[in-house]
Amino acid sequence: MATIKIPPVLRPSVGGEKEIGASGGSVGEVLRDLAANHPATQEQLFSADGELNRYVNVYLNDEDVRVLDGLNTSVSEGDVLVILPAMAGGR
Repeated sequence: MATIKIPPVLRPSVGGEKEIGASGGSVGEVLRDLAANHPATQEQLFSADGELNRYVNVYLNDEDVRVLDGLNTSVSEGDVLVILPAMAGGR
């Protein structure tokens, strides 16, 4: 089981938890397991076509999954995923 670190903006969707365990052999499977158990996260994480929303960054053990194999990136027992919503602003 992998551990997912939940950012403050998503915590209301997961009962206030800061970390959640989820199963799967890839980043996509782990995030879909999270969404299956906490349906409010589905639209926050995934676009209508099932891809990761462009404003959501996911890191696997400190590596951006977009520079790895995206949602197909392999996940092992004990890995840590960090979800970081992209921040915008400034001038």
